[in-house]
Amino acid sequence: MPIRWSALKVSEAADMMEGFVKQAAEPLEQVRIVAQAARQIRNLPEYIDQDLIRIIGEVDRAIGGSQFEPIGRLNKGISSLRKDLPEGAVEGEKANLKHGVTASML
Repeated sequence: MPIRWSALKVSEAADMMEGFVKQAAEPLEQVRIVAQAARQIRNLPEYIDQDLIRIIGEVDRAIGGSQFEPIGRLNKGISSLRKDLPEGAVEGEKANLKHGVTASML
């Protein structure tokens, strides 16, 4: 059965999402750095330290960079999306477009 949706468009959307994640990574890295520095404040109450640890953990989960989340959930999700595309579908659509064949999109 032929694919009725465009794997190429999904792949292009994944490329765009990946680009936005990369753009967001640097400011989130700054959040992590500031939160880690704030944890060094003298006489910091434990409940404040826990809030800072939670913020650092959320950055780690989103973009990675820790031993527990080296890749980050956003990039894992994009990678999973790419893996779920039917094998050869993107290349097939690109070849069809190159030769002037329009893919059916419903």
